[in-house]
Amino acid sequence: MIDHLRQLEAEAIYILRETAAQFERPALLFSGGKDSITLVHLSLKAFRPSRFPYPLVHIDTGHNFPEAITYRDEMAARIDEKLIVRNVQDSINRGTAIEEKGRFASRNTLQTVTLLETIEEFRFDACIGGARRDEEKARAKERIFSVRDSFGQWDPRLQRPELWNIYNGKIQPGENVRVFPLSNWTELDVWNYIRLEQIPIPNLYFAHKRQVFEKDGILFPVSDFIKLEKEPVSETEVRFRTVGDMTCTAAVASRASSLDEIIEEIKASNTTERGSRLDDKRSESAMEDRKRSGYF
Repeated sequence: MIDHLRQLEAEAIYILRETAAQFERPALLFSGGKDSITLVHLSLKAFRPSRFPYPLVHIDTGHNFPEAITYRDEMAARIDEKLIVRNVQDSINRGTAIEEKGRFASRNTLQTVTLLETIEEFRFDACIGGARRDEEKARAKERIFSVRDSFGQWDPRLQRPELWNIYNGKIQPGENVRVFPLSNWTELDVWNYIRLEQIPIPNLYFAHKRQVFEKDGILFPVSDFIKLEKEPVSETEVRFRTVGDMTCTAAVASRASSLDEIIEEIKASNTTERGSRLDDKRSESAMEDRKRSGYF
């Protein structure tokens, strides 16, 4: 297992260094989730004692878990790296993004608008992210260097071959590349690596008591962003397998309070980590539709 993880680590570090070498203005998209935390740790291994050759960029929906925001700020201060935060609310105020209506209205899709505006503002030519091919079928179509056109759009039919670990970062003016160093990792690989490297993570990932309500057999955290309609609220021991917008990120009942217990729980699970994400359930091709329009 350790040899397997070290091989994945070496590949990811190679990809990060290739990104720094091939692009003029790369950025690392940081959400406060376990995958982007792992990317920051890998970046430390790739570039220390020098500073990162790219800033950390967080697209804040305004509906994030407070624990994730606290972790983000503390981590950026601890490693002393530049953090750029851009807010979906500002895009709404400008009229470039339109707030969804309805009970389970989410800002998750609206991140696309703010992300594309941020790319244009800073002229980023590559954005590094923690997406993995095992997460979702649309992400399984991605290359490690995934080209977006001048409108930020992705076409799965125009992916470039990546043979013998050769990555082609040549782009036309206005185009952008999304870089996925964790493409070949699985959820279990990420957790085993976090355990191996003893990487600090937000307590959201460990079992804790939280007020939740049930919808269609799925547990959702009580927040100011979802209006309850007579659903009973209970304080339940839960944890989160993925961290995103609170309006679409469900919890799982769990007593896993350590990395060892999380790993054993994942081994026994028959659902993916995104299996309870409402934004992925809006249609059969929800993720691919979002990616085509510029979503990460």
